[in-house]
Amino acid sequence: MTLGNQIPDKTLQKNVDRKLMQKCPGSARISAAVRGGDATVTGTLKNEYERKPIVRCVAAVQGIRRVVDQLQVLDKKKPNG
Repeated sequence: MTLGNQIPDKTLQKNVDRKLMQKCPGSARISAAVRGGDATVTGTLKNEYERKPIVRCVAAVQGIRRVVDQLQVLDKKKPNG
């Protein structure tokens, strides 16, 4: 059921998950949660340059109002010991 032009969060969640799997590199380490038309994207990235394409990918889903980016880049400089 839709209210006006608003797409239900459950439908948006399915659409976001599908889009991540199909179009976004490295999305296996990424998840998104949709609430009130806002998508919160979490997970880890190997490199900073992966961030923008993933955020754009989620933002491109019809009905998503805003993307909250909580992605983190793995720290490759951790000491061994």
